[in-house]
Amino acid sequence: MDNDSQKNAVETFTRFLESKGLRKTSERFAILEKVWSMQVHFDVETLYNELERDAYHVSRATVYNTIDLLMECGLLRKHQFNSQPAQYEVALGSHFHLVCTQCGKVKEVEADEVISQVMSRRYTAFTPAYVSAYLYGLCSSCIRQNKKKIKPTK
Repeated sequence: MDNDSQKNAVETFTRFLESKGLRKTSERFAILEKVWSMQVHFDVETLYNELERDAYHVSRATVYNTIDLLMECGLLRKHQFNSQPAQYEVALGSHFHLVCTQCGKVKEVEADEVISQVMSRRYTAFTPAYVSAYLYGLCSSCIRQNKKKIKPTK
């Protein structure tokens, strides 16, 4: 993520905390900084371990609570892919998720035409903010792996 988007995220989070009368703690902002540096979907345990690896010690409860705040203020999105633990990502733009039902790998893809059609449509008493869709199937690695398994031996 670029510095401008991170700076905007810090400003958004600061305004959000102030509007809710919540403390602006160094732990919350360290978690935000780490989240903003993540380039892939992540779960809370991965985030906690990354913070520990950076020698930033914070309780799991603080991580969970801060994740909830970041979602509430619109900086993070939560996803549930198959039976995996909840996954999170920085809330930038709209995209689709291709989810492999065999290995669980998740790939993001843009679908600008579909997204623009959905976003431009008028809905009764509803204003869309972003589009997120899940397409389930098999990734190319799993397809190759499955073909190898069923090849007859001579």
